[in-house]
Amino acid sequence: MMNGHAIIVDGYVDEPACFGVPPYISPYIRYIAGALRERGFPEETIHYLTIDSVRVSPTNAAELLKRAKITVLVSGMTVPGKYLRSTPINPAEIESVFNASNGIRVLGGPIRLGFSKEGGRSASFLDVRNENVLISQLDIEAFVYDILEKNESLADPDIPEHRYRSVNEIACWGKKGAFIIRKHPDYPRVMCEIETYRGCGRRKHCSFCTEPFYGHSDHRPVKNVISEVSALYENGARYFRIGRQPDILGYHAKDIGGDIPQPEPDALLALYKGIRQAAPKLKVLHMDNANPATIVAYPDECREILRTIVKYHTSGDVAAMGMESADPDVIRANDLKAMPDEVFRAIGIINEVGRTRGASGLPELLPGINLVHGLRGETKRTFELNYDFLKNVLDSDLLVRRINIRQVMAFPGTKMYGHDELVSRNKKLFLKYKEMVRKNIDQPMLRKVVPPGTRLKDVLCEVNEANICFGRQMGSYPLLVGIPANMPLGEFTDITVTGHGQRSVTGVPFPLDINQAPLRFIQELPGIGKKQAVTIRSKTPFSDREDFLKRVESADQLLKYLRINS
Repeated sequence: MMNGHAIIVDGYVDEPACFGVPPYISPYIRYIAGALRERGFPEETIHYLTIDSVRVSPTNAAELLKRAKITVLVSGMTVPGKYLRSTPINPAEIESVFNASNGIRVLGGPIRLGFSKEGGRSASFLDVRNENVLISQLDIEAFVYDILEKNESLADPDIPEHRYRSVNEIACWGKKGAFIIRKHPDYPRVMCEIETYRGCGRRKHCSFCTEPFYGHSDHRPVKNVISEVSALYENGARYFRIGRQPDILGYHAKDIGGDIPQPEPDALLALYKGIRQAAPKLKVLHMDNANPATIVAYPDECREILRTIVKYHTSGDVAAMGMESADPDVIRANDLKAMPDEVFRAIGIINEVGRTRGASGLPELLPGINLVHGLRGETKRTFELNYDFLKNVLDSDLLVRRINIRQVMAFPGTKMYGHDELVSRNKKLFLKYKEMVRKNIDQPMLRKVVPPGTRLKDVLCEVNEANICFGRQMGSYPLLVGIPANMPLGEFTDITVTGHGQRSVTGVPFPLDINQAPLRFIQELPGIGKKQAVTIRSKTPFSDREDFLKRVESADQLLKYLRINS
């Protein structure tokens, strides 16, 4: 048994195939916790701090760090986005954490590939000024495990070889590290990212892809994934996303010699059925990342897999597809996955299986589209082709849950590295085009996905800002909801959708107590303006439904959103 304590500092990760910004917790954290336990640290001696908790209580964090035998910091963004209430760690904060620590200091995660504040700028290797920091160049959980092998005293440790961990190791560490979710500030509202495999199975990789830096495709046995889910469930986890893989359709796929492995529907059936048996009262089971080229190459197998997902998952699921570009010249120049007509067919197949509205209020399963700009071969026509493609999707009555538009962040070792001029050259075009998509595509699409009057279940109230509360459902790419009043934070509420922004909706609590509701809620109801809301408010209280029907114009259209308590 190790003497002293260990600290895991979660600086948050955001990668194409892994998300770890609250309320998500990444596999990195759990695997490191499991590796520490395997090396003799009891659960109670393994502390977990998010960078947000360090920011809130820097003095307490510094005291804990000063006495730690080992401090392990995980961070890194390869696809930085916009975050509601948590911001990933910055280089100055990394320095501050390690300067406060006196024990072994280890840094790892995707930060090993480089750092950049935003898309459109190439990443550079992080310059850590503290010379006592050990930077894991491959898998941080394996690095930590190896450091502790011959260093029980943790004094002047031997520096181990950098290596990838094995699926057998994470089978052990994933189970032993499941306890760490109980130390997350959001617990029990923690979304657990689940890894099935990593490493892209394509023979050619996209020009900006970082997945080759994680080694060859290394698929976890179904029983190991289910066992980890079971351990998390026993520790109170109820929210899961099968997200740590480049293409869920490729899980245990067969290599038959082409660029795209052949999907194995039985493996996905065993996975999803097994998860449901291991976690019978889970509240969210979502997925991430589906290769459109896989869907088009193997439509029958993929339809079968998608039907399995819809049968066993929870609604509001998103299959994020890396389209990247609708310009054939850009696709060829960057070894992208699929031509626009193929992506269009893939969108249609997912709609065919998943667009039925589910219990959450959202469709069961919809595609997401990821577009990347600043790639080789990009011209003015690229923006036109991308826009026309999205407009065709909208006009064809196909549903898309999200359209992610970003500028490429190139990392050392990729083909795109060192070509920042491609971003700056088309900066004005990019901004104009992005605004057109948000206005002309996103907003009308959102009206189709969640029409006025839609009831969204279990929206978690997260941030009060002025007189607006912002909340989201727990899930994959959750829809941002603005409620026109401050609400109790950390609580769930059902919402009636009343308005639409470009990428968010406005809503009021469901059912709305009409006798107690403030005017700003009443006027948000579908078909009600401020004038009629004032009239309704002046007539309160209503004794019952019949009284409301007698005294309010168009009352029958409103009753489905209301609760009437005398």
